[in-house]
Amino acid sequence: MKLSIITLFPEVFHPILNSSILKRAQEKGLVNFKLINLRDFGEGKHQQVDDRPYGGGAGMVLRADILTKAVHKVRSHKIILMSASGKPYKQTKAREFSKLKHLIIVCGHYEGIDQRFIDKYVDEEISIGDYVLTGGEVPAMVIIDSITRLIPGVLQKPEAIINESFSEGLLEYPQYTRPEEFEGEKVPEVLLSGNHAEIKKWRSQKSLEKTKKIRPDLLK
Repeated sequence: MKLSIITLFPEVFHPILNSSILKRAQEKGLVNFKLINLRDFGEGKHQQVDDRPYGGGAGMVLRADILTKAVHKVRSHKIILMSASGKPYKQTKAREFSKLKHLIIVCGHYEGIDQRFIDKYVDEEISIGDYVLTGGEVPAMVIIDSITRLIPGVLQKPEAIINESFSEGLLEYPQYTRPEEFEGEKVPEVLLSGNHAEIKKWRSQKSLEKTKKIRPDLLK
């Protein structure tokens, strides 16, 4: 899979893309990350990419013509824009994106992006939460990470993505490891029993209880 990221700050991606699972995914040839510096398409000696909004207001707006030049560099079938006003990002969307051959992620910045670019080129606006960040770079990293781990062959144990949170519309059940007793708290006996049917039943029940307590909205 190819993931192209259009951003004003490509340097912030390097530590993330060259670490841990994302690094191994590239080494295996399963994913290719392409960072496109929007500034390379700017105008004038200062490579300007934005301008004041028509109608007045605070901040600067990224220009549609500049963004279009960058998109034409890597045009594909799917372009998403990281936006606070976008649709909430879900695990189902991560699975959908992970099946694509090529995805372009546009990182917004400053006051916003000229609506004409959005109307003409953007397939989906995506938000990672109901809050505003300084730019789309951090949300883009979230998207990249969530997609990459779902690509077949990326994780050493493929079953790791089967029963995790949101895979069945519920939060994942509690996990335990050594030591068997920690500060007076013991690992639940059922997990030590070796009875896989009972363990599965326990995990299912705990998953439901956890969801009711922390994210009851998921049960609606």
